[in-house]
Amino acid sequence: MDRMHQAMEKVKILVGMDVDEENVVEEESSMSFMDDFNRNCTLSRQQRLYGFATCLVAGLACTLLSMLVFFNPIKFGITFTFGNLLSLGSTAFLIGPKRQVTMMLDPVRIYATAIYLASIIIALFCALYVHNKLLTLLAIMLEFGALVWYSLSYIPFARTMVSKMMTACFDTEF
Repeated sequence: MDRMHQAMEKVKILVGMDVDEENVVEEESSMSFMDDFNRNCTLSRQQRLYGFATCLVAGLACTLLSMLVFFNPIKFGITFTFGNLLSLGSTAFLIGPKRQVTMMLDPVRIYATAIYLASIIIALFCALYVHNKLLTLLAIMLEFGALVWYSLSYIPFARTMVSKMMTACFDTEF
């Protein structure tokens, strides 16, 4: 009920009506805390670019270095997954973590995001706890496929095009 009252107070302020001063002061104090918090957590454009470049390079390095330990699927799974997480986190520096999560949870790509994050968890679980090379390799293949599908969700009509192309290539009817 309190939130409803605060919303009504905001609407009154927007249309120029008189409001209770004590509610406005209380609301401003709570807003000033969030404003202070946001001001202290912001990065300059140069800092965001450095953070993006550092995470992206580190992620790509881990992903490429994982190829050196390809024949040890457990080490491969850990380094490959860590590289994917760093690369995914690099974009948070560019657009911000809140916007990235919002974009990841967009109805267009919610399933791709869920499958990708689940495949990361499965790959790490297989590599760290199960210690089964075959399961880890299968989980990494699932993770790679989910990464490709998730990445395609950011390109307009890319998933539709790939789906049609795969259907045309693997169609068994002649």
